[in-house]
Amino acid sequence: MSDDALPEPDRIEGAPHPRETETVFGQDSAQAGFLEAYNTGRLHSGWLITGPRGVGKATLAWKIATFLLSEQADSGFFGDAPPAATSLAISPDNPDLRLVKSGAHPRLTVVRRPYNYDTKKLRQEITVDAVRGLKDFFHMSSADGGRRVVIVDSADEMNRNAANAILKELEEPPARTTILLIAHQPSRLLPTIRSRCRELRCGRLNEDDLESALDQAGFQTDATESLATLSEGSAGDAIRLLRHDGLALYGELVRLFEGLPRMDRTAALRVADACSARGADVRYGLTLDLMDQFLARCARAGLLGEPHAQGAPHEARLLARLSPDDNAARAWAQLQQDLSERVRHGRAVNLDPASLILDMIFKIEETAQRVGQR
Repeated sequence: MSDDALPEPDRIEGAPHPRETETVFGQDSAQAGFLEAYNTGRLHSGWLITGPRGVGKATLAWKIATFLLSEQADSGFFGDAPPAATSLAISPDNPDLRLVKSGAHPRLTVVRRPYNYDTKKLRQEITVDAVRGLKDFFHMSSADGGRRVVIVDSADEMNRNAANAILKELEEPPARTTILLIAHQPSRLLPTIRSRCRELRCGRLNEDDLESALDQAGFQTDATESLATLSEGSAGDAIRLLRHDGLALYGELVRLFEGLPRMDRTAALRVADACSARGADVRYGLTLDLMDQFLARCARAGLLGEPHAQGAPHEARLLARLSPDDNAARAWAQLQQDLSERVRHGRAVNLDPASLILDMIFKIEETAQRVGQR
């Protein structure tokens, strides 16, 4: 397989790669924080871009990288300082922008999970060899003296040796080099890595920004409320739901759970069997995720009351009935934790998908009966 045909771990299936995405939506505060540091001459060599998956962290990293790579070395007229930058936007005719979009900019490199040619799959973690390759990059890219940028996507996926190797680069960064680390769960990083970076926090997208981000990626939907509710402000999760009919699947689960505390066994079997069919890996994973989300929403409803937005018709009323108080909320939260452990174990030992799904459904039924008896 040629390098051009290798899968990209930092690409959301069905969406443009972050380097090809024109606009970052909903992250004005993070952009402003970077520009303030740049304009005042306090540009850190290490930046930690944090936030939930799918909210635009990688797109922001690529916009920052392109901005820095296209920086003009000369000052303004008569030696005056150039005007302060007010945006990360770059002219479409900029040659650095074209090089970045083609994936061929000589002063930009990306550290990500490598491809395993033996298994024909991406590795599960970023290895130390992927980070050690930065030595060659720094040596080869030093000729023209321009800024150099490293994007690590994502830093959460580095194994310990890789993390220690990137720490050395952060401790003694080469001149005019910026390292951008993307992290979905920054708490998993070494404290010494976090302490050597300035953090840019990216938040979940509101409904309007989510709709704009989806439209930019080529997706339209009439179910904006349900999509925003289930994706929880993540454009990446919203795209996954749209591509794999996740809204309809969640509606099917809600209809099944409407029968609680006694469920339709035939309907339960139908949901489980659909996860065991040939080629149903995506549906299986999505079903597990949506059931986990349903339990989380049950727990929240017991604490906060009936939700204002719902992921499927009649869901808000169902959540209020199943979780009327804080005692019920604790029961659903505990079940969510227990079932998460069951899922991790079941997937680790390759438990039959239908068996795992049915087990989860019956545990939900048991909890509903127990809560209803209080």
